[in-house]
Amino acid sequence: MKQYIKNCQGCDPMDKAEFFRKIKGELIVSCQALPGEPLHGSEYMAKMSLAAKEGGAVAIRANGAKDIIAIKKATNLPVIGLVKRDYKDSPIYITPSKKEINELIDSGTDVIALDATNRKRPRNETLKELINYIRENSDCFIMADISTLNEGLHSVKCGVDMISTTLSSYTPYTKNRLTPDFPLLERLAKIIDVPVIAEGNINSPKDAAKSIQLGAFSVVVGTAITRPQMITKKFVTSIRNSRK
Repeated sequence: MKQYIKNCQGCDPMDKAEFFRKIKGELIVSCQALPGEPLHGSEYMAKMSLAAKEGGAVAIRANGAKDIIAIKKATNLPVIGLVKRDYKDSPIYITPSKKEINELIDSGTDVIALDATNRKRPRNETLKELINYIRENSDCFIMADISTLNEGLHSVKCGVDMISTTLSSYTPYTKNRLTPDFPLLERLAKIIDVPVIAEGNINSPKDAAKSIQLGAFSVVVGTAITRPQMITKKFVTSIRNSRK
């Protein structure tokens, strides 16, 4: 039996093989802006995602139901959805619990991305419990955001459809790693039997191309494309350093 993901309203469903054919060897752009940032808001993210599509992006990674709905309407591209939320009893921030999963299912996202690191989740829910919950309540595919090889292996054992290196250098036990974490990507790509997505600190076209060469199934780029305040800051810092 084929697995399907929901596409835009009125469109034909996309099966798993078709989805992976679409993203293989291609660029996924992360269009996210947090509260307080100049481009925060669904209207801005929809425009940003449309610009990414025109540049050749084949899918979008997005934060929050409102942005996901607006982006799907604007682009008709597959969306990897997540919800960022803080909990006092857990350091996990990306789709931490069933509450966020329900919001993502209701949004019509195609893929649910969630933190799959080896850290305590809110209310002591486990990764396996959340994966089973997604399977029981939706047709969404599941992306595991990980920071280590063992987390990747565990995620696959729990039944995810793909893994991403998103959180390498963002967990306490990986914060001193060089970025992008090409060694992790290369090891995962050699031993993991689901698609391995390169994400996290990919700051140039050269980094993206190297990721594919090392075995990444596809590449997610965010800040280097969609956060102009951070891009501007790099230029300003470089110019100011040159005057010293």
